[in-house]
Amino acid sequence: MMLTVAAVLDLDVVRAGAPEVLAGGELLERPVRWVHVAELRNLADLLEGGELVLTTGLAFGDSAADAAEYLAGLEAAGAAAVIVELSGERAADAAALAAAAAVARLPVIRLHRQIRFVEVTEVVHRRIVAGQFEQVARAREVHEVFTMLSLQSAGVQEIVDRASQLLAAPVVLEDGSHLVVAFAPGPVPPQDLLRDWQRRSRAVHRSDQGGDRAGGGSPATPGAEWLQTPVGLGSQQWGRLVMPGLPDSVEAAAEASMVLERAGQALSINRLTERDQAGLAQQAQAGLIHELRSPRVPEETEVQTRAQALGLKPSPAYLPLVLHLDAGAGRDPMSMQRKERALLELLDSVLSSTRNSALAAALQTGQVAVLLALPARLLEDSVLERICGVLAERSAAADEPLTWTAGAGRARSALSDAAAGLDEAAHVAQTAGTMSGGARRYFRSTDVRLRGLLALLREDPRAAAFADTELRGILEEGAGEDLALLQRFLECGGNKTELARRGYLSRPTLYSRLERLEERLGVSLDDPESRTSLHVAVLLRQLRSLSAAG
Repeated sequence: MMLTVAAVLDLDVVRAGAPEVLAGGELLERPVRWVHVAELRNLADLLEGGELVLTTGLAFGDSAADAAEYLAGLEAAGAAAVIVELSGERAADAAALAAAAAVARLPVIRLHRQIRFVEVTEVVHRRIVAGQFEQVARAREVHEVFTMLSLQSAGVQEIVDRASQLLAAPVVLEDGSHLVVAFAPGPVPPQDLLRDWQRRSRAVHRSDQGGDRAGGGSPATPGAEWLQTPVGLGSQQWGRLVMPGLPDSVEAAAEASMVLERAGQALSINRLTERDQAGLAQQAQAGLIHELRSPRVPEETEVQTRAQALGLKPSPAYLPLVLHLDAGAGRDPMSMQRKERALLELLDSVLSSTRNSALAAALQTGQVAVLLALPARLLEDSVLERICGVLAERSAAADEPLTWTAGAGRARSALSDAAAGLDEAAHVAQTAGTMSGGARRYFRSTDVRLRGLLALLREDPRAAAFADTELRGILEEGAGEDLALLQRFLECGGNKTELARRGYLSRPTLYSRLERLEERLGVSLDDPESRTSLHVAVLLRQLRSLSAAG
């Protein structure tokens, strides 16, 4: 523990000299860094600050002016205090010291009886060194505690709990938005600790920013009755570790800051480790999936062994599933990669919570491939419904909501055969993304039907020429309005009454518009074959437009 001036005065060897505090009684809690014995008139060049000066007063004698100059020099040099030994027969010197002490701004102590300064020096230095060793030992203990937690990949809550135990005080971990990520209440009731937390935390944050605070990565710093330390590295800081309230002493605050700083480092390592583990696991799974889709597929026994080592449970069947992400306003590569990572993380949490296992990886931009282990073929639909349902809920509730369409292939007993079905599942998912799914959680090839076939043909020049020829009469001018009317008419199966009801149009108005549409197309809309050709052309045009936008 750090030794103070008051603690030195309480030592037996000092009390034997009958100490009397002449000045600076309110400053006796100053820490003593070292003891210096000197009779020189000017000590400014010999002191570094925090020293307790022992003297017999020979430097100023019985001159009050000299005594005042001497004390002013000690104060300027940063001395913690001065102890002057003046016995009763030196009354003049004592009077000079008392007069100078009246205006001094540091603790001035007079000893009325003679003592051995060497004993004072020996005892004080022994205690200072012992305190320093104790601090080093304490720091080593704290370092070992959090190093072991890091090596054991301890969770966030475990690290926060351990910090609270070492401090015997509440500790809170918050994110960048001042939301509580984890906390250990210590002796404080949780409701009292967390009450109105965001407002209180933001106030402390503003106070720190306005004060003299070191940059990112600095040790724990006090502010508005709190100790705190940033969590994260450099510009990647993502939270703060906080101990509300300040310890009673400077030394206790220093130790608490040290504990918080080491805990904050352990939390930063924890975050990096979790990311690295997740990234390595995803890379390994992606490597196996891409290898299974290559021309040279390993033997099934090897595939099964490697897949099980990656966490895939042995199962009677494996289902290829592809999640096709909605590109939104545009396909920005960085944005899509971020969405893919977020979707993979959500999928991993869903599989864990539903007690299922799978291999998952980004198949191509905007698509996540999944090889799902089915506990039984008969449970295929129920497993898919549950996983896709929970994933949809969590995707909608994410910080950046994710919109995706799931396409499922056919379950296979061999993992390599299931991997071969990922292309079919990807085609289904991408095609289903152009449909109105309603409450459907996932799609199969039987659900996309003609649209699925046309999706395969949409880039064929002959199909494009067919669609342009069929719709040429309404593409030259007024394409938007006429094309929309034709699409609604075809979706209603040619039922004019239903079309009028959906479009809130009177029948005479609708009939007039349909007659004008027939004239421009050059075909009869009552002819079933014409309607079929037009429907195929409209679908091809839709799919081509969506492909260009995606």
